[in-house]
Amino acid sequence: MWTCKDCDASFQRRSVLLKHYRLDHKHHGRGHLYPCTYVNCPCRFKTWNALISHLSRGHPSKQQHQAVATVIYTCHVCGCNQLSSDKEYFQHISVHLKNYETINCMFLGCSYETNIYNNFKTHKYRKHRHFRLEDFKPGVVEQRPISGLPLESANTSEFEESTSKECTSPGFANEDQDQLNDIEVNLASLLLKLENIYLVSSSAINDLLCELRYLIGSLSVPATLRIVSQVFQHHSYQIEESVLQELASTLCKSNPIHCAIADNGPLSTSWRRKAYYRSHFNVVEPTEYVLDPKKNKTFQYVPLLKSLQQVLNCQPILDKVINFTEGTSEPHTETPVYKSYRDGLHFKENPLLSEASVISLILYVDDFEICNPLGTSKKKHKVCGVYWVLGSLPSYCQSSLSSIYLAALIKSEDVKSYGYEKVLQPLINDLVNLEQHGVFISKLGRVLKGTVQFVVADNLAAHGIGGFVESFSGTHVCRFCTAEKSEIQSQEVRSVRFPMRNKHGRS
Repeated sequence: MWTCKDCDASFQRRSVLLKHYRLDHKHHGRGHLYPCTYVNCPCRFKTWNALISHLSRGHPSKQQHQAVATVIYTCHVCGCNQLSSDKEYFQHISVHLKNYETINCMFLGCSYETNIYNNFKTHKYRKHRHFRLEDFKPGVVEQRPISGLPLESANTSEFEESTSKECTSPGFANEDQDQLNDIEVNLASLLLKLENIYLVSSSAINDLLCELRYLIGSLSVPATLRIVSQVFQHHSYQIEESVLQELASTLCKSNPIHCAIADNGPLSTSWRRKAYYRSHFNVVEPTEYVLDPKKNKTFQYVPLLKSLQQVLNCQPILDKVINFTEGTSEPHTETPVYKSYRDGLHFKENPLLSEASVISLILYVDDFEICNPLGTSKKKHKVCGVYWVLGSLPSYCQSSLSSIYLAALIKSEDVKSYGYEKVLQPLINDLVNLEQHGVFISKLGRVLKGTVQFVVADNLAAHGIGGFVESFSGTHVCRFCTAEKSEIQSQEVRSVRFPMRNKHGRS
């Protein structure tokens, strides 16, 4: 029996009561609110459609409620127990607060109470922003088991959700799961290549994935439906149209690419993509070193030994390093032929570089402007970059950008203030460990040692690293000989042999 709250009229069915509200109940005209038809629910609504929406969401029929709902919320003020979600529960509580009824906090261990809606909203955000079902006081939340749900009552979204969970469940075949993971990894590799090699911005990639998600998940459904229907007709199967539509929609939305770029997919946003790259692509993270904590002076260093391990775990690169013989002349020739630096005396006298299967490194140092709003002479945003290349690679590989790796980034003004010795200390420590202990290569199952062949730099950086005067207006401007600037300007270099420098400074 259903009773009108305002005129006490009784009706056998809720649909008749709603018709009474809609047509016969004259005191619900303009300026009045439609009350909820349930006795324990204080909700009132300005429009008829809002009331119908509330009834369908907050007070479903008993059969539907038992079939779908698993959690029931009960209002601790009025006892309304027809609330099926936390959102509806707090909307119901807000109605009491807007009527200036005092509400005690519904969470365990909290004695807060108020009759002002904004105060309660602020309290909930600050104290109970993240909550679980176990955090509510006894009697507020009741968990009920799901009864048997017939196939006819399952809607398309529930069917799609269960199907997608089955595709990613631990019980799924290992081989099929590996194939799905391979698709995901290859898609992530493609997106990483777009962003870092072809310099596509993250916002552009997000727009691309949004359009691709719409194409696969929505626009492809009719075409998939047509193809599925043709396949079933070819095999003389009669399938209902609704089942075919569910199957086509599920096939599109369970596509591995769509699952990877979906709203909650691992590649859907820039932040998630970066987290995926770190966990799947063995990214070597840079380390921040502090030069002066009081002035907040820092620089970034990419660990050399970790980078070497990742690079040499690539079998083609490792093979080139192990079997590298380019530019080496025949050892038993009467007349020495210099094909490369490997035939030089310093290279042959180096006890480490003369060995076979050794890691040789080429360092490169240069300054660059990351932005230039004030002019090149300001040098406010000038950065010193230190890079390294495997010297054991063929020459055509060394000139490729993919073979050049970053070691450190330091502000140029910090290099001048603290010197190369301090800013390159982490790199020097790694080089010492590489020479003395080496780095373990898992592909070989043993340790490889290495050292630096030479350092490539322009005159300014070379003078700075070597400890020479960086001003070319000084007396001794050459780092190869000890001639003074006046002598170089007054005498021809070819006719005069100036004293050459050595490890001690002079020859």
